[in-house]
Formats: sequence, C-alpha cells, structure tokens
Amino acid sequence: MIYETNRLIIRVLEEADYEDVKQIWGNEEVMEHCLGAISHELLPEIIRTYIHCQAEKGLSVYAVVEKESSRVIGAAGFNVKDSLEEVEMIYHFSKEVWGRGYASETGAACLNIAKQTGKVKKIYASASPHNPSSIKILEKIGFDFIGLKWFEDTKQEEPYYEMVVD
Repeated sequence: MIYETNRLIIRVLEEADYEDVKQIWGNEEVMEHCLGAISHELLPEIIRTYIHCQAEKGLSVYAVVEKESSRVIGAAGFNVKDSLEEVEMIYHFSKEVWGRGYASETGAACLNIAKQTGKVKKIYASASPHNPSSIKILEKIGFDFIGLKWFEDTKQEEPYYEMVVD
C-alpha cells in the first residue's frame, strides 16, 4: 500500500488488475477525452511499465481500490519522464463510480504521495476543455491555472495547470 484515505487504498498496480484496468483504460467512454480507449492487448505492458516505474523511481501511476468493495475503481498518480523533479498527474476512474468524489479524494492523496518523496518540485496536469469535471477537480485540489497549452497528441489547446511543491 502506498497511501490510504477513509474510502480508498492507493497501491502499486499488479498484473492481476488487468480485468479492472480494462474497465478504465480500455473503456471508450472513460477515455473519451484522452485519445480514446487503449487496446486491451497493450494493457498488460502498461501495467508492467508502471510497476517498473515505481520500483525504479519510487513514484508512478497506481491502482485506486475502493475499500468497501475491494475493487480497483481507478488509476491515478504520476507519469514520470526523466526525473522526479517535474511530474505529470493523471487520474481515470471507472464510469460506475463517477460523481462520488473519488477523483478529488485521490488527487489530494496523490499530491501527498508526491510531497512525501521529497524530490518532486513541480506537478503539472492538463484536462480536455470538453471535460469540465476534470478541470474542476484540478482547481479544487489546489492546482494553479497557467493558461491554455497546445498538445500535439490530442491536437487541441487544453487548460494547463501546475503546482509548486514546497
């Protein structure tokens, strides 16, 4: 376990999470604002990549487990490129749990996880302009709106946010 809230456990992804992750990253509606669903064949490699990232860098994207059901209901955490000094926060949740405040709860927990490393200096995030709920979450958990930024992968300008870690 990496972190715990009243309703959630945040832990390292496991290969056994494949079926649950398929309902998140492999779901077209969940991934509508993120270039669409990821091919189910690619999901095991993505899970292994995040497991490896945690082992190598101590920070990654994690499984979000609902305590009440013991099911993986989301994936959230950090895409780490070269160093831990600057990381991207992401979060995706199974459609069946939308609107329950899990993304805000997990986002706040992820910020604490990043701070605990003592190495993260800046966290950034963006959201599709067509996803007002995600934008609201970033603002609610304390990110600063920097402006619109062009993203080549999505071929659109998106609201871009940053947080400086003390």
